[in-house]
Amino acid sequence: MSTASPLKRREIIDALRNGAVPRRGLELFAVGLDRFEKAIDEELDAAGAGRGKFKAVRGEYGTGKTFFARWLEHRARDRGFATALVQISETETPLHRMETIYRRAIESLQTREWGEGAFRSLIDKWFYQLEDEVLGSGAVDANDAEAVARAVGDLLEKRLATVSATQPQFAAALRAAHTARLTGDHAIAEGLVAWLMGQPNVGAEIKRAAKLKGELDHFGAGGFFRGLLEVLRQTGRKGLVLVLDEVETIQRVRADSREKSLNALRQLIDDLAAGQYPGLYVLITGTPGFFDGPQGVRRSPPLEQRLHVDFAKDPKFDSARAIQIRLSPFSQERLLEVGRRVRGLYPTDAEDRIADKVGDEVLEALAKGVAGKLGGKVGVAPRIFLKRLVGLLDQVDEHPDFDPKVHYELVIDAAELSLEERAAAGLAASVDDIPLDLSDPEDLTSENEGLG
Repeated sequence: MSTASPLKRREIIDALRNGAVPRRGLELFAVGLDRFEKAIDEELDAAGAGRGKFKAVRGEYGTGKTFFARWLEHRARDRGFATALVQISETETPLHRMETIYRRAIESLQTREWGEGAFRSLIDKWFYQLEDEVLGSGAVDANDAEAVARAVGDLLEKRLATVSATQPQFAAALRAAHTARLTGDHAIAEGLVAWLMGQPNVGAEIKRAAKLKGELDHFGAGGFFRGLLEVLRQTGRKGLVLVLDEVETIQRVRADSREKSLNALRQLIDDLAAGQYPGLYVLITGTPGFFDGPQGVRRSPPLEQRLHVDFAKDPKFDSARAIQIRLSPFSQERLLEVGRRVRGLYPTDAEDRIADKVGDEVLEALAKGVAGKLGGKVGVAPRIFLKRLVGLLDQVDEHPDFDPKVHYELVIDAAELSLEERAAAGLAASVDDIPLDLSDPEDLTSENEGLG
């Protein structure tokens, strides 16, 4: 029985039931990541002290890169950071468009307190803090809205002096948004907050209220990130962990866009090292092909130099402190351990029945069966294995007379597999619906000889 709250357990199981990575609670069933804990915590502490940090994670499909990113996000939030995960894509979120990266980061921003709408909540909290400081000084009449607005605006400008030096519009928009709130012009206030979030198509009337011009562009986005970091710091956060997931997608874009993306990544690493983004920890995830292939990092020698790591022959001797780390494919043992932990997290009133009918031998048979359906590749199996496991637990929980060893058949349809899963397993467009008998794990072992 897990000590996690019933709500968190249900959230985890619901996500796994749908074949998704849970948004929180990953620490409850993470396996094999303990070797990274010390190095990651050291790096987070360095970012929290005002440095910029960069980390690259490489791994084939199924090694858990997105899981690792979510695990790091959880760890960072527990240590006082805000987090944001941005999925890099060819069209919607290209890596070379920093303004789009910023907008997606703001949309996915989370803190320990706020899972949604974190940016607006942070701005609200900051405004209240500034007002309390102004009113607490006794130098301003609390009933004089205009005087309060001026005093808060002056204090705001002072606090954002370093940001204003390179991006004055960020501070101007915040000041105008605060004034609009005090005067009851909520449409203007909300519009300016939307503009600060990088949202396009903000009305001209709203921008005129703060004397803003144009839309946020690639170069302005850097200043907005610095403004965000300053607001985070002044509201008690140590910094921001920004995850750029699946950067390998830039290999599929046009040559000019790819070159811009690689250069943007190189520039980001240099800016972090130069202290341009104090408190920012950037994590990128990608496949080995991105780091080693002809259409990836190697197309930019300066970027390749910055990311180069001499990996040990045996992955167990890799340094977790290196700028680039690699994840190993799931083994049968790791898959079974994850299965045990998920079984323990499953919310049920029939704990004894679950323990009796979904024992380790059933988990082992299910893991081998899923791997067998996916070309014998255990590394491709985790998502489907956990999805099937939750479905099996549901059946045992809902039907007292259901026995997996008697009634369960494993069926996997190609339609439920991602393109990456199909490619990694070498599968065609369909998977034969072959029943799986869970009654005798020893027979399964002999039938699936060599499946890992």
